[in-house]
Amino acid sequence: MAKIFCIANQKGGVGKTTTTVNLAAGLAKVDQRVLMIDLDPQGNATMGSGIDKRQLESTVYDVLLESASVAEARVKAEKCGYDVLGANRELAGAEVEMVTLDRREKRLRTALAAVGAEYDFILIDCPPSLSLLTLNGLCSAHGVIVPMQCEYFALEGLTDLVNTIKQVHANLNKNLQIIGLLRIMFDPRITLQQQVSEQLKSHFGDKVFDTVIPRNVRLAEAPSYGLPGVIFDPAARGSQAFIAFAEELVRKMPPASAMAGAAAAPAPVPMDAPPVVVQDPNGL
Repeated sequence: MAKIFCIANQKGGVGKTTTTVNLAAGLAKVDQRVLMIDLDPQGNATMGSGIDKRQLESTVYDVLLESASVAEARVKAEKCGYDVLGANRELAGAEVEMVTLDRREKRLRTALAAVGAEYDFILIDCPPSLSLLTLNGLCSAHGVIVPMQCEYFALEGLTDLVNTIKQVHANLNKNLQIIGLLRIMFDPRITLQQQVSEQLKSHFGDKVFDTVIPRNVRLAEAPSYGLPGVIFDPAARGSQAFIAFAEELVRKMPPASAMAGAAAAPAPVPMDAPPVVVQDPNGL
């Protein structure tokens, strides 16, 4: 069965969609079978995978309302090498329509059970809020990959996310845990970013991925061409970093056949965020 990971952070603008599409493309490049699910009504991950969201006959909206299966709604991102369960503006209305439905938090989980054996990884791009859409993603997942910038406010956002994961773990999905923290848009020249990075490493230990994604112009340009940076410019520093991250993820995760075994599960991450203690480089 596939390993299902949400790419989530309740703070907006931290690179969730960039991480999702580039990790999907990176995993495809290292010969993994990947399904990317766009749970954001903006549909940026869909467009960033080279799929025109306006031309989709079926989307994740239809899957959540059970008018289409995942197999019927998915499309192949030909240039990227992975499948896409896309989203468009229709998804914004799904939360209102799902309020009165049975199993409203677990509809995506039920739908994915039918295709789990067809993939090695399923990546879910979540919106930056705790909504029914995000809950469906978290209830479906084995774990959460948290992309975050090494900045002061990112630490405060991490506290909110950890609390959300604790609540979902306690009430809806006992398998949910933090798989790891990915440092993204990192600039080693900035002292504050180095300090926050070290603080994350000291608190979360090996739950901070070794791979660091640098701030990179080519990654920022790629969405305007409808491609992940890994496909748009494979030689760019940011693209190479995402391929290295894909390799690290494959290396750290157990084989799909062992996913159900308790012994193969990753060690639990501490369910609390680090205290926000950052030294002023000027001593003020």
